[in-house]
Amino acid sequence: MKKAVRAFPANPAKGRPPHRRFDIPMRKLPILVSIALQLLTSNSRAVDASVAGTSPGSSNPIIPGYFADPSLVTHDGRQYLYATIDPWGGGTLGCWESGDFKNWTYRTLNWPTKQACTSPTSKNAMVWAPSVVRGPQGKFHMYVSVGSEVWAGVADQPRGPWRDANDGKPLIPENFRPGYHMIDAEAFIDSDGQAYLYWGSGWNWTNGKCWAVKLKPDMTTFDGEVRDVTPARYFEAPFMVKHGDRYYLMYSAGKTIEETYQVHYAVGDSPLGPFAEAPNSPCLVTDAASNILAPGHHAVFERDGRHYILYHRHSIPFDPAFIGRQICVDEMKFSADGLVDKVKPTHEGPPFIRSGRETTHPVAMTSSSQRAPHTGAGMAADANHATLWAAAAGASEAWIQMDLGKELQITRQTIQFEYPWKNYRFLAEVSTDGRDWKTLADHRGAGLSGSPVMLDSSTLARFLRITFPAIEKDTQPGVFEWVVE
Repeated sequence: MKKAVRAFPANPAKGRPPHRRFDIPMRKLPILVSIALQLLTSNSRAVDASVAGTSPGSSNPIIPGYFADPSLVTHDGRQYLYATIDPWGGGTLGCWESGDFKNWTYRTLNWPTKQACTSPTSKNAMVWAPSVVRGPQGKFHMYVSVGSEVWAGVADQPRGPWRDANDGKPLIPENFRPGYHMIDAEAFIDSDGQAYLYWGSGWNWTNGKCWAVKLKPDMTTFDGEVRDVTPARYFEAPFMVKHGDRYYLMYSAGKTIEETYQVHYAVGDSPLGPFAEAPNSPCLVTDAASNILAPGHHAVFERDGRHYILYHRHSIPFDPAFIGRQICVDEMKFSADGLVDKVKPTHEGPPFIRSGRETTHPVAMTSSSQRAPHTGAGMAADANHATLWAAAAGASEAWIQMDLGKELQITRQTIQFEYPWKNYRFLAEVSTDGRDWKTLADHRGAGLSGSPVMLDSSTLARFLRITFPAIEKDTQPGVFEWVVE
C-alpha cells in the first residue's frame, strides 16, 4: 500500500492567527494532494505556524466544526460521538461516526429535535448536552437537554432510529427543582449493571446543583429518592468514573464563555456519594500560553487499558462573542494514590488520533477573500481542524483555488465545510492551464450538506477551483479541509 502524500508549501508567508480544523481520510490511492500554506495573492496570507494550535497536522480538534458537550459510544468496532451544535445548540444534535478515530463522518439523527422535545413547561433553549450509553439490556439510551428539561430516548443501534422513551414528556421537567437548571444529564452504569443518572446546573453562572438517582432496568424510572450530591465548586456537566472501588464525580466550574471554565472532580465510596473534592482538583484548566482556553464539559473513555478525556474547548482565536467550541482528546491518568493527575491539554492529542501523513508535494492556494480572523486559503489544507478558509463576510460570491504545480490524474475531492448541517451551493471545476475550465460537479441548485462531501471524478488537472456563486446570508462559505486524491 502506497503512503498518502500530503501537500504543504516550501516557504509559507506569515500572517495572523486563524480560527479552526479536521482529519483527512487516508485511502489506498496513489496520490493524496492536500492544499498548502503557500498563497499567491496579497489577500491570502498563510497562518503563522508559531501561533500555538495553528501548525499543520495538529490532531486536536478531532472533528471539523463547532461542537460542545461530547458523549462517546463504541459499538462493533466503531465510534459514535454525540455533541451540542454550536453556537448554543441547534434544532437537533451533532453526531459523528468513525472506524479509526481519525476519519469522521457527520450523521443526521431522527431524534431528538427541538420540535419533538417540547412540553408545556419547556423554555426556549435548544438541543444540548447528550449522554448516550448502552444499557444492560443491550439497547442504547440517550439523555439530552432540550428547553431546559431532560428528555430520554432509546434505540437499537447508535445511529437510531431513536424514539422517545418517556411517552412524549420530559423525564425531568424544567420545574423539577425550582430555582435550578435541569440540564446536563449523564448516565453511569456501574460494574454490577446498575444504572444511575446525574444532572443539574444553576442560572446565570451561579448556584450550580447536582442531583443523582438510581434507575430501574427500563432506564427511565427512578428507583428511590433523588439525592443532592453537589460537591464543592460544582456548576454543571457531571460525569461519573469508577476506578478501582472508588467513584469519581467529575464536573465543570466557571463560565464556558470565559477562561475560567475547567474540570474539577470529587471522590466517594458510593455512586450516590457523599463526595469530597480531591486535594489536587481541578484536573483540566486553561493553558493560555498554548492557546487552549475554557476546557470542560467532558466525557471519559478507556482504550487499550488507558483513560482518555474527551472535552470541548474554544476555537482559535478565543472570542467571547463567538461561541464556537471544538472537540478534543487527551490522556487522563490516575496516580498511585488514587488521584486524577493534572491533564495536559495538547494540540497533538494521543497517538491513536494522529494521521501520520507525509508532508511532501507543495502546492499553491488562492481565494477571492477571507473572513477575519481566517487569514489564508491554505488553512483549508493544513490537516488542522483549528484552522479554515472562510470567505469575507458580506461577499455575494466567493471562490477558493489550488495549483498542484503540474498536471496530475485526480480521482476524488473531499470537502469539509465549516457547518456540516448547513446546505452549501457550489460549482467545482478543473483546468490544465488555469484559463479554460471544465465543470466537474455542479451543485449550485439544490446544494449539498454533510461532512465530508465527496466529489468522485477521474480527470487530468493542474488547477482546481470551488466557486460559491450565490451566497445565502446564513451560509457564508467556509472550508476546514479540501483534499484531492
